[in-house]
Amino acid sequence: MSAHTISVPTGALALACEAWAALDGPAAALHHLSVAGRGDLPSVFPVTDLAAASVGVAGLAVAEFIAQVASDGPAVQVDRRLASFWFGMSLRPQGWSLPPVWDAVAGDYRAADGWVRLHTNAPHHRDAALAVLGVEADREVVARAVAGWNADALEAAVVERGGCAASMRGVADWNAHPQGLAVQAEPLVHWSIGNPVAKPDWRIDPARPLRGVRVLDLTRILAGPTATRFLAGFGADVLRIDPPGWDEPVTVPEVVLGKRCARLDLRVASDLLVFEGLLRQADVLVHGLRPGALERLGLGEQRRRELNPGLVDVSLTAYGWSGPWQGRRGFDSLVQMSTGIAETGMRLSGQDLPVPLPVQAIDHATGYLMAAAAVRGLVRRVAIGAGCTARLSLARTAHWLVSAERGPVEPLAPEQQDDWNDALEPTSWGSARRVRAPLKVQGAVMHWDWPALALGSAQARW
Repeated sequence: MSAHTISVPTGALALACEAWAALDGPAAALHHLSVAGRGDLPSVFPVTDLAAASVGVAGLAVAEFIAQVASDGPAVQVDRRLASFWFGMSLRPQGWSLPPVWDAVAGDYRAADGWVRLHTNAPHHRDAALAVLGVEADREVVARAVAGWNADALEAAVVERGGCAASMRGVADWNAHPQGLAVQAEPLVHWSIGNPVAKPDWRIDPARPLRGVRVLDLTRILAGPTATRFLAGFGADVLRIDPPGWDEPVTVPEVVLGKRCARLDLRVASDLLVFEGLLRQADVLVHGLRPGALERLGLGEQRRRELNPGLVDVSLTAYGWSGPWQGRRGFDSLVQMSTGIAETGMRLSGQDLPVPLPVQAIDHATGYLMAAAAVRGLVRRVAIGAGCTARLSLARTAHWLVSAERGPVEPLAPEQQDDWNDALEPTSWGSARRVRAPLKVQGAVMHWDWPALALGSAQARW
């Protein structure tokens, strides 16, 4: 090899380079990142490379935070096999089981001119879809009703009714769609830097770097909770807030690891006052409510910045921050249908029905990017005292994946008990084990101070 030959990163490292640049990270830090392990999740897209890259850049951000008090950033290593498992489920219940992932009506249906997916896990979303179709909650009856609709028309009608649906589009169709064009024009991470304020007096412990950092978690399934779970893994004090009565039976045991979970009704003045008090004292706010939801509660961006000028404010939306669908409800599985992922999987695998990714990879990848953005924001707080705003979207992450090159695929070795932590986790639902952490940051062991505990099990206070 010539002395002048430059090694060009490929696979997970190439994706990590793209993400780190979008996170405005210093290019030199990439030399600290390595990828271990072998194997790939089965997909026509490089899903395991996506997993390793997104977990890896979150680790790089933690290493950079540690470097504020160290002579050099620590080494970061991500295990691609373990990262693949974490992109599915990390929890392994012992003697109990989680409920089904999907509502009985949720899923893909053949319409008159293609395919459409109904997302009905939330009761009000199911009610909206059934009201449009004019049928009861019976899958066969729903299928017959959907068959009489054009896919785009049904999608539009369900969304107009307040539900969640997506017709299946090809990549080229999506790229030519007004919303696809808008998403392609957006950065992977939108950044906005606030005015300088007093620098924090954090004492950064390289062994537990985020200890003492207060993270207010106002997120739901699944990207946002993934982000805050990561932050808790390095010591952050994460307080999740949910409204009374809200639950996510399948995902909560998976994503509340390391967090305290409280309830507040932000439509009630007294609870809103409590939340504002929490926000004043927070270092990071992570939220994933639809655009406009916090504004309607009197907690728009200007108000949040008034309450906490140094806040690191990280948020996501489903379909992007511009374009005609910028306020549309959405979930990972719907975004896969809209952006061409499910159609490409169907076509390249020779199937006659939509073929999604093997895991909710868009959610998870966006979550780790959000975590990385939060920590990069903390680095800025230490360096210049300014707060910042970072905004991401599932659709833009999907575009990142669709644009990535896929190399040779090697099947993952089957999971074994050696892949689990030795200690049992005493969750609110029963004992469980966790897959070992997929990330190693030299000198800072990723672990969680709290087991997964039920929503509403803690008080709304720091």
